[in-house]
Amino acid sequence: MKHIGLAVIVMGCVLIDFGVSAALAQGKARGKVLKGNELFEQGKYDEANNYYQDAKLDRPTDPIIDYNIANTLYEKKKYEEALKLYDEVLKNSDDPLLQAKAYYNMGNALYRLNKLPESILAYKEALKLNPDDEDAKYNLEYVRAKLKQESQKQPQQPQNQQQQQQQQQNQQDENQQQQDQQQQNQEQQNQDEQQNQQEQQELQQQQNQENEDEQQQQQQVNPEDISKEEAERILNALQNQEKDLQKARKMKAKGRRRSTKDW
Repeated sequence: MKHIGLAVIVMGCVLIDFGVSAALAQGKARGKVLKGNELFEQGKYDEANNYYQDAKLDRPTDPIIDYNIANTLYEKKKYEEALKLYDEVLKNSDDPLLQAKAYYNMGNALYRLNKLPESILAYKEALKLNPDDEDAKYNLEYVRAKLKQESQKQPQQPQNQQQQQQQQQNQQDENQQQQDQQQQNQEQQNQDEQQNQQEQQELQQQQNQENEDEQQQQQQVNPEDISKEEAERILNALQNQEKDLQKARKMKAKGRRRSTKDW
């Protein structure tokens, strides 16, 4: 087993051959994995992956084959895909050495993804399973130092700048409160105006109705509302009508007497 170097930090993948898996050493998958390892050593990762995939058809759940496929993905900078396969290795293997190597390479992949805290956790898990792994120890300390260095690079704002920012925030909050209050006042004013308009309309309708009722009452004849002149005229007319009736009666009575005398 060996690590594939990377920059300053000891990064890389460890190939596992049949020396650690008696089950895989038997069957058709053996030759395919050996050929894949040979191509991997030559940096021909696509060709190596093809042989590992063929071996996986014979042994679909073998964690060693998944581990070697994950290594090719790592070398091709497909770190997210590699992490998924390393996780499968941890689920399907009960070999502490294989699990330690999987954690180690997970730490490498997480470092490549700039997930430094997660990378540190992975190296710690690798060392729990294999405390003598010097590469894992070195990488753990390296990433710790890098994480600390990056945290120190964060600019520290001067106190007066912080105060200015706080004042600006307070001013923004005050302006927002004033805007909210103005908006509430405007809404209340609009409601009051609408209510006043509605009350005026109702009052106007009531006055119109009263005027209509008054006009109707004036149109109706009420004997008590007849003027003195009109009453005298009606009385005179009635008296004249009575005199005419009396004359008519006298004329009729005379006519009857003449007829009786002649007879």
